Amino acid sequence: MTRLSAPPDRFSQGWLQSLDGRTSIAQVMRERWQQFTDDLGGSDALSYAQRSLVERALWLEYWMQAQEQQLAEGKDFDVGKWTQAANSLQGILAKLGLDRVAHDVPDLASYLAKRATP
Repeated sequence: MTRLSAPPDRFSQGWLQSLDGRTSIAQVMRERWQQFTDDLGGSDALSYAQRSLVERALWLEYWMQAQEQQLAEGKDFDVGKWTQAANSLQGILAKLGLDRVAHDVPDLASYLAKRATP
């Protein structure tokens, strides 16, 4: 399987797993995935639909940042597409929720007992 060096120009399901983990962009995007899903209670607590929305939100965020970089460099910038992406990202974030969700954390004794069990 060919590994991507950056997110694709067009969204495709599974793009995050297709990134070459040796690249800095892959590491950044996977860290963002981790932070995003942690804020929602952890990826294992999310439904398929929620994980799908997180992947889309990350792609849109990356795409918007790339467009902003083009604007900063004086290159072509389509404000209409950027605005549409911003509105889409806002909708996804609103659907997922903007509040952090607490993780279930066992007490110390339970955690240590579980680690001691082979």
